[in-house]
Amino acid sequence: MNYDVFNGDADGICSLHQLRLVTPRQSILVSGVKRDIRLLDRLARNPDIADAEITVLDISMESNKDSLLTLLQRRNRIFYVDHHFAGQIPSADNLRTTIDPRPDICTGILVDRIIGGKYRLWAIVAAYGDNLHATARQTADLVGISDKKLTILRELGELLNYNGYGREVADLHISPQGLYQAISPYTSPFDFYRESDILGILQTGFAEDMARTRAEKPLTENKSGRVFVFPDASWSRRVSGVFCNEKAREKEHKAHALIIDNGDGTLMISVRAPLANKKGAVSLCRKFPTGGGREAAAGINALPQEQLDIFVDTFHKTW
Repeated sequence: MNYDVFNGDADGICSLHQLRLVTPRQSILVSGVKRDIRLLDRLARNPDIADAEITVLDISMESNKDSLLTLLQRRNRIFYVDHHFAGQIPSADNLRTTIDPRPDICTGILVDRIIGGKYRLWAIVAAYGDNLHATARQTADLVGISDKKLTILRELGELLNYNGYGREVADLHISPQGLYQAISPYTSPFDFYRESDILGILQTGFAEDMARTRAEKPLTENKSGRVFVFPDASWSRRVSGVFCNEKAREKEHKAHALIIDNGDGTLMISVRAPLANKKGAVSLCRKFPTGGGREAAAGINALPQEQLDIFVDTFHKTW
């Protein structure tokens, strides 16, 4: 049996798509909303999953360490590619890894290197989805595409990423598995852009959701950063990643945080380090319960409400 485990955002989807264009295979797809990163737990809980081929893309190894060790002990052969903080990587003959947590790298770029750039346009889409615009442009220079086509790849990346944000899959316009399956017939992202009905759904949803954010003012702002607060609503969760990325590009020397009420006494927080210095986001978030991510972009899934003031103070002191 084969399992493909991938983050539900643009990077995870494009990473898997590149791999399966090169090495097609039938597999069980395991994914979820972008913040649902402990995906290996689903496999580890099933004792019948043994002696299988498992590909893992764009989810933190550190957050999945116990389940990873369990699956390795069951003789599963695991191929793991990621750009988040990994912690201590297990040494096992049945584990192959490509891990690179540098802030200008995404998993799609790592896969592009593994497969020799055979489907590089999808790696560019992945980079745009992770708000790595400079990386996307540098990668585009290797294939020499026009500014007009680059704009299309940027829109695709941002829309695929937008679709990945939510508290649960019901918040999304389409499940990550469904979005991957819609993309999988297309070797070229430009063909997908022209022919897919799903793209129109994402474009309309994106425009409507982002229109709601235009009047939002910062809760706090100083010379080092801005903090925004959104209500407990599906649209808030859907736009959280794209909104933070947009605000980060507006003021590249400032850090940004978006706080969303989970409706259960906890807060979901998205953090972006300054684009001019893509460091510090993950170390900040890891100071709080359920925090994690990478240097340039990180988050906290469920911060207790009573720790909000501590978080805001720590956020402003970090940069």
